[in-house]
Amino acid sequence: MESKKIRVGVIGASPDRGWAARAHVPALMSLPQYSITAVGTSRRESADAAARAFGAAHAFTDARQLAEHPEVDLVVVTVKVPVHVELVEAALAAGKHVYCEWPLARTSDEADALAKSAHSAGVHHVIGLQARYAPAIAYARELVAAGRVGRVTSATVYAARSKGAGGRIPAWAAYTLDRDNGAGTLDVAGGHTLDTLQYVVGGISDLSATLSVQQPEYTIAETDDTVEATSPDHLLLQATLTSGALVSAHVHDAKVTDARTRLEISGTEGDLAIVSTGASGPAGIQVGELRLLGASVSGGTYQELRIPSRYGCASGIDPAAEGFNVAQMYARLALDLSTGSHSVPDFDAGLRLHRLLDTIKLSADMGTRQSLG
Repeated sequence: MESKKIRVGVIGASPDRGWAARAHVPALMSLPQYSITAVGTSRRESADAAARAFGAAHAFTDARQLAEHPEVDLVVVTVKVPVHVELVEAALAAGKHVYCEWPLARTSDEADALAKSAHSAGVHHVIGLQARYAPAIAYARELVAAGRVGRVTSATVYAARSKGAGGRIPAWAAYTLDRDNGAGTLDVAGGHTLDTLQYVVGGISDLSATLSVQQPEYTIAETDDTVEATSPDHLLLQATLTSGALVSAHVHDAKVTDARTRLEISGTEGDLAIVSTGASGPAGIQVGELRLLGASVSGGTYQELRIPSRYGCASGIDPAAEGFNVAQMYARLALDLSTGSHSVPDFDAGLRLHRLLDTIKLSADMGTRQSLG
């Protein structure tokens, strides 16, 4: 693939709405290493419209046919979580590289099966944990590893999204309210936030968690119908890192005002803070632009840190755009595909995160502190 573009087939590429149109397509179009050659949706009209809108030569309503097409090297899965297994397996069966949005699956068992299938297929497999590629996150990780704050003593996270504010939710998102679909607050906001936390300061060794459904019923915005929520919308977490540092986290949805994310890292010689900013800030740590603040003088105040330009590898897209972090990860994936390296988070990373969320659920259900194996 050194001398030609990576040909991409995007499943879930509705031209009217959705994460593919908002993030993946702009990201891919901004990078010279890629070409969108195929798109797939569930309806012929939308598939054809997507092909016209995104300049793809091929439009499909059958994901297997898209994956098997000879002009597709990489299959991107950007649809609802309950169908991830079927679509990812189709791509792996065709011997294609796969990029699947997070969450990888509804359950850890499903994620484990996909990871095993991906290894058997011998292809590159990628899970969409793109917050790792936000410049502020990558630089914070470097500073922590270099001892910028001394020994990390604690990390404090507050992550609140505006999704469901006022008890109303768009029809397309209603499925996330069902716990069995694996796409609720814990799975999405919790998964992205806790993956970022661990990426910067290290893994969690044990934890105690509380999950709560504070908004048990929502109104569908388009119809005014009501729907029950069984998926928790609040997570409170106390944890210990493998280093011995302490973690406190509150993740929740339906924030009516000032939805935002702030991750503070305290150390023996200073502090760092990663804060959301801009229009995409209410959507979560993985979306939009982040600022990095630092303080190293006793009694001093936070000052914004200049992030080195080496952390911006996707120059063709606005850093404030929803798809910027996605583009950053695609840029790194292109290097992996050309060199045979494996640097981007893969299905194994996705499985580890699923198992962390399982431990959180177990702690909340049992009311006891749990260790991670």
